[in-house]
Amino acid sequence: MFCTSIHAQTFTFNNIDYNITDTTNNYAKVGDNTSFSGAATIDELVTDPSTTLNYTVTAISAAAFYNSGLTSVTIPDSVISIGDDAFRSCSGLTSVIIPDSVTDIGFGVFENCYDLTSVIIGSSVTAIGNYVFRYCFDLTSVIIGSSVTSIGIDAFRGCSDLTSVTIPDSVTSIGDGAFAYSGLTSVTIPDSVTAIAEYAFQGSGLTSVTIGSSVTAIGDGAFYGCSDLTSVTIPDSVITIGDNVFQNC
Repeated sequence: MFCTSIHAQTFTFNNIDYNITDTTNNYAKVGDNTSFSGAATIDELVTDPSTTLNYTVTAISAAAFYNSGLTSVTIPDSVISIGDDAFRSCSGLTSVIIPDSVTDIGFGVFENCYDLTSVIIGSSVTAIGNYVFRYCFDLTSVIIGSSVTSIGIDAFRGCSDLTSVTIPDSVTSIGDGAFAYSGLTSVTIPDSVTAIAEYAFQGSGLTSVTIGSSVTAIGDGAFYGCSDLTSVTIPDSVITIGDNVFQNC
């Protein structure tokens, strides 16, 4: 399906709806709640053959592909931001590469993408928001970009097939429940992190953990229910240890 005529600052190309955000520079973003099934390439230059208009896609709106039949997606280097819930519940989506151009990822972007197995997060993303990969049960491979400073609440909660992840030295905070009930068997918390939030690794498969030398606080229940955890060395930097941190270990 080719691009339709433009009405009210919107157009459609290859069954994807777009909103025009800047008519001077011909910028557009993928619209809300696009109805789409199958594989998609979000084209960097979207051309309407009938009017020869070119639009550079700079953003993917909130809930753009929410609960759609999307099975694969190519995000162009022109995209800067991905809105909340943009790909949430796309259960057939298996892999995603977030390009280096993207600086902002909203909440719950890939939540409930049950078949998602691999993710590469580009080097310009500064935060992994709340719930971004929650309940991505089949996720086995994640590469976190070198600019990420925070991992949000429940970001990887329930990722039961995720057995390992490298947290880069850029990360300073790990949110509540960030890796709760994940399949992580070991983790190194880098020296850049100053606090481990409440229930961050609750119920995960951890057998060993290395806590960085800058951590000053370990929140309530941080390792609650990690039944395979056999030993932990708490560095001298730690001042406070919350309630039930190692309960049911």
